[in-house]
Amino acid sequence: MRCGRACTRRSASISAAADRNRSRWRSSRSCTPGVIVAAEHAAVVLAAGLSRRLGRPKQLLCRDGVSLLRHALDAVLATAPLRVVAVLPADAPAIEREIDGLPVERCFNPAAQTGIAGSLQLAAAALAGHAGPTLIVGVDQIHLRPAHLVALLAADPDGDVVSGYGAAFGLPVRVGAATLRRAAELSGDAGFRSLWSRSGVLPRRIEAAELAFDLDTPDTLAAAVAAGWIDR
Repeated sequence: MRCGRACTRRSASISAAADRNRSRWRSSRSCTPGVIVAAEHAAVVLAAGLSRRLGRPKQLLCRDGVSLLRHALDAVLATAPLRVVAVLPADAPAIEREIDGLPVERCFNPAAQTGIAGSLQLAAAALAGHAGPTLIVGVDQIHLRPAHLVALLAADPDGDVVSGYGAAFGLPVRVGAATLRRAAELSGDAGFRSLWSRSGVLPRRIEAAELAFDLDTPDTLAAAVAAGWIDR
């Protein structure tokens, strides 16, 4: 796995854009009584999947003319993170172009077929100096909205927080720096779920039933198009 240059060094333009985002965010949030502004956070968008079951790159599917990759990035940027890291497949210029113009650092995972662990390890390495919480988001939850990410950030500042949908839970998640550092212990496709299972301490859940829809196969894509969730 290789990490792009932007994963190891933030440019001045990225820093300036992030500062502007944080300023706007604090200004809008401070007008809401009883709302606590979250600690300084980073964000990771996992976008290296090969979409083999779907048969086409889900990152490039569009909703209202906006790609799912861009949709996920817009959602995390709306929370005014200190940094945003996107983990992308290697040698996929069409996917990489979706990030052009955004204050986003790029990591490339040429071994994405081995599971989510490799992408999480790349992101953790890129954010090794970050001491605050980190949002981790996928690209295929077409109903994701910034408000849910805000809820993850505001909940349980001392622990990890996951999204719940029925009996299941998963992305998006908010993990602390200690959890992110343990990405090296992961393997395959289990993600941080394996760490939580071994510890016996489950993270707090923020329910988001709308995120349960799984856009992974031609049939689910057809259903999403028929429902008007994905452009034809």
